[in-house]
Amino acid sequence: MTCIMGIDPGVTGAIAFYFPDAPGRIAVDDVPVAGGEISAPHLASMVRRYSPTLAVIEKVNAMPGQGVVSMFNFGRSYGDVRGVIGALNIPLHFVSPQKWKKHFGLTSDKDQSRMLAIRMFPTVSEHFKLKKHDGRAEAALIALYGAEAIHNRSAA
Repeated sequence: MTCIMGIDPGVTGAIAFYFPDAPGRIAVDDVPVAGGEISAPHLASMVRRYSPTLAVIEKVNAMPGQGVVSMFNFGRSYGDVRGVIGALNIPLHFVSPQKWKKHFGLTSDKDQSRMLAIRMFPTVSEHFKLKKHDGRAEAALIALYGAEAIHNRSAA
């Protein structure tokens, strides 16, 4: 069964596993963290459990005004996620926030992403109900984008 993994990277990020052959079936959770850092072994365990056929990660860059320590920590987290996916030999695609959000007609307002995820995945809407769940919503939508714009294109 096809499984598309979507990742909103970072320590406060999230991961989603979407099954396009079973519309509406999705598993979503926060990225596992231990000691303030991404737990690569726990992340690898999560990924192995769902055996994704494709991973889509939001391609992010440094933002003006972010401190050096903050950017270093984010970069390390981003690298941890990429390393786990690479070590598990999962095909990886990068998508800019602008590209996947345009695909769904969204702006940079994270609450819009949360509301769309609630509509698109009503059976797991409790995972998106709080404002702090925007990372989960974005991971779910990145996975859905992967299914619609990358997987469907390569399957055609």
